[in-house]
Amino acid sequence: MHKKRLLITGGSGFIGFRLVRVLFGQGYDVMVLTRYPEKTASRFNHAVSTIKQLDELDDTDVFDVVINLAGQGITDSRWTVGIKKQLRESRIVTTQKLIHYLQATEKKPECFISGSAIGYYGNQENKIVDEQMHGDSSFSSKLCFDWEHEAQQAEVLGIRTCYLRTGIVLGKNGGALAKMLPAFKLGLGGAMGDGRQWMSWVHIDDLIGIMLHIINDKNIKGAVNGTAPNPVANKEFSSTLASVLKRPTFFTMPAFVLKLMLGEMAQELLLSGQRVMPKKILDAGYRFKYAELKDALREVVKN
Repeated sequence: MHKKRLLITGGSGFIGFRLVRVLFGQGYDVMVLTRYPEKTASRFNHAVSTIKQLDELDDTDVFDVVINLAGQGITDSRWTVGIKKQLRESRIVTTQKLIHYLQATEKKPECFISGSAIGYYGNQENKIVDEQMHGDSSFSSKLCFDWEHEAQQAEVLGIRTCYLRTGIVLGKNGGALAKMLPAFKLGLGGAMGDGRQWMSWVHIDDLIGIMLHIINDKNIKGAVNGTAPNPVANKEFSSTLASVLKRPTFFTMPAFVLKLMLGEMAQELLLSGQRVMPKKILDAGYRFKYAELKDALREVVKN
């Protein structure tokens, strides 16, 4: 039986690290493109190959699947002009380099999964959003649109291409919860603004499961929403997290304070939202391990 070989960017990040461990555990041969090859290799006990530049590859390096997860964290800093430029370059330039590699290599991969985010849809208020919905003029929407547009060049090469529009990823030791848990554990957590904005979340195990499903189902292509099938309002998310932690949730963070602290990022990512449904992956037969928020949060916060 052929042992599938994968090339992954962003393999040392919150999602990528978990993905690589799962893939290796399932017998895949994995190579990680990373700025810090030695450090990344040591994190995986040197069980995976690492490279710093794509030009280190030659004609003997053939991959069945390429997964592009590279990108600076979009909530790591207030969106200054400089930070916006970094956010774009960390996504788009890396994708361009991958496309150039795919154009040059003689044997193309069967599948290319390129990262994106539900920010693609912009602010959709209460509308139920599936993969057919268009975006708006917001920074995050245009960023994701341009990111996917670069990845789309792989389709011209005959490669089955998917754009994984990821929601709020819930997992241990990283992601959105890492920033939220300290306040909630102290009983100081609560809703943001009026709390009515939708939060489309996904447990990291399901996000990995979705990627594996995409790899194995040759009929899946185009945009794929990487979210659980039960999005919730911010107020419900906050109360559920507080309940799981057995803490009160008396506090709220006023919208004007968030806007003062974080500016445009607060308005787009914290005070607005999308009610996203993972229609394509459900139609493809994927069954969620954590379809309900309380179950997902319980698994993440348990010791």
